[in-house]
Amino acid sequence: MVTPAKLATLMPLLLLGAAIGFMIGQSLAYDSPPEGSFAGDTRGLGVAGGGDIVLTGFIEIDGSSTVYPLTEYIAERFMDAYPSVVVTVGVSGSGGGFKRFVEGEIQINNASRPIKPEEASAAEANGVRWIEIPVAIDGVVIVVNPGNSWIDCVSIEDLRRLWRYDSDVVKWSDLNPQWPDEKIRLYGPGPDSGTFDYFVETVVGVDIGVRTDYVASEDDNVIVEGVAKEVYALGYFGLAYYEENKDRLKALPVDGGSGCIYPTVDNVSTFRYPLSRPLFIYVNAEDFEKRPEVREFVIFYLKHAAEAAKAVGYVPFPPQYYEAAVALLQAGVYEGLLELATLWAPHVGDKG
Repeated sequence: MVTPAKLATLMPLLLLGAAIGFMIGQSLAYDSPPEGSFAGDTRGLGVAGGGDIVLTGFIEIDGSSTVYPLTEYIAERFMDAYPSVVVTVGVSGSGGGFKRFVEGEIQINNASRPIKPEEASAAEANGVRWIEIPVAIDGVVIVVNPGNSWIDCVSIEDLRRLWRYDSDVVKWSDLNPQWPDEKIRLYGPGPDSGTFDYFVETVVGVDIGVRTDYVASEDDNVIVEGVAKEVYALGYFGLAYYEENKDRLKALPVDGGSGCIYPTVDNVSTFRYPLSRPLFIYVNAEDFEKRPEVREFVIFYLKHAAEAAKAVGYVPFPPQYYEAAVALLQAGVYEGLLELATLWAPHVGDKG
């Protein structure tokens, strides 16, 4: 494992190596669209020893509904820049995507959690190497209906009591006698969701498990619609879906022991908000090395991730992270990108 201290020591050499490798065309070299703009020409790919050719191909992406808005935003701009490349983005949840990824069925998996040991073992057994790339920071937002006037903050302990497998909470009055004697209608991600895994691990406890009498979906829009329509509902999902629907939902500040903290950009970026976490894409390393359209898409993704994260409602890493990550990938260094991210966002490694 590459430590932040080791990365800091090696960074000048890695950056130099990336520049040299890029100049001599270690295998393929690319002319990406200009920084800060999604408008690139369609030639895209330059082959060492040959002329420019049109970048073509097909990229299949699946996985997290949380990461979906970010990846879909970038995929659309990438196809604008490279119209001969088709990029599809599915939503089967982090776990559902990993099932396909470890079999080598897809080139990229969107993930709102790190790969699990059993998934890593399956990938190894199938000869699938991967690149783990943090792309943005998210906050899991607890939402209620705007008509809910009785709750203004929720503690981690209350969430644990509400969502645990053996919960005795059925009505709002079970949490607080002064609240309505009405049944709480719960909405949340299904078990194939990385957000579900994160919530169980961080809030409920893996050894306890989560209750099953709730409306579960890997599609966060289902949760949005349910909570928006039912005054006694409560649900949770990623920050981008709240930002897109904030006029229809009420976000609750969360008390993790240091007072009630709202899921604002500042609080999420500093991990002051108790339910902050990194988001990832996992890239098939062989596809990255051998398929020019995959390699260019990943580089394009990192170069524009900050802009895209802001556009869809997530929090970007500082620009130095993305620049260093691109340099490392172009130099053939695939490990340690999560540790790299901690150089500029120190608490990232504590989450997920």
